[in-house]
Amino acid sequence: MVVKKILVVTSVEAEKIAIQSALKDDERFHIETIGVGPMSASAKTAEILSKDSYDVVINMGVGGGIPGIATVGEIVVASEIIAADLGAESPTGFKPIEELGFGQSRWSCDTTWTKKIVAGIETNTNVPVHRGPILTLSTVTGTDETLVRLQEQYKGAAAEAMEGAGVATAASLRTIPCLEIRSVSNLVGPRDRGAWKLNEALTSLSKVSHILKEVF
Repeated sequence: MVVKKILVVTSVEAEKIAIQSALKDDERFHIETIGVGPMSASAKTAEILSKDSYDVVINMGVGGGIPGIATVGEIVVASEIIAADLGAESPTGFKPIEELGFGQSRWSCDTTWTKKIVAGIETNTNVPVHRGPILTLSTVTGTDETLVRLQEQYKGAAAEAMEGAGVATAASLRTIPCLEIRSVSNLVGPRDRGAWKLNEALTSLSKVSHILKEVF
C-alpha cells in the first residue's frame, strides 16, 4: 500500500506541537487536535475525514502506563485499541458490548506498521518502547480497584488513554486503518496529579515522531 496522506490526531495543542516539531518538513502528515474523550475524538475525526481523503489515521499523545509494563517517558504502540468501558456490568463481572450483541469495542492495528514503528524507535532513539493493547476509557483510572479490574479483564494491556476508540470508530466507518501511539506521562492507579510528568512525556513523543517518516 502506497501511503500518500496521513492524518495524525491529538487531544490537545501541546501534543500537536510536540509532534509537529518532528514532522513539519513532511507534507504527507496533517496534524489536527480533536479534543479530550472518545465522543469528541470520534465526532471531530469523522468531520476531518469527511473533508479530505487519508490513507491512515494515527492517534498520538500522552497516556497512562500500566504498572509493570510501561513507565513514565516510555512509548506504547498499540497492537489493539480497546474501548474498555463499553459494555455492561453484571453480577459475574464486566461484559463487553460484543457479548451483548450491540457493536464493537476492539480494533486491531496493522501488525506490519506497528512492528516497523517499534523497530524504528528501538534502532534510532534511546526511548524504551512497548507494543500492546491500549485501553480507551471515558473516566481516567484513579483507584487500585479499577486498575486491578482492568488488568484482569484485559491481560497484557500496556496503557490507557481517552481517545483511541473514538478515533478508530471514525476511521473504521471509512475503512481507513487506524493506529495509536502513546507516551507515558503517569502510571495508571490511585490518582496523583502531582506525579504526572507531562514535559518528559511530550519530549519522548517528539523524539519518536520522526520515525513515522521512515515507516510510511
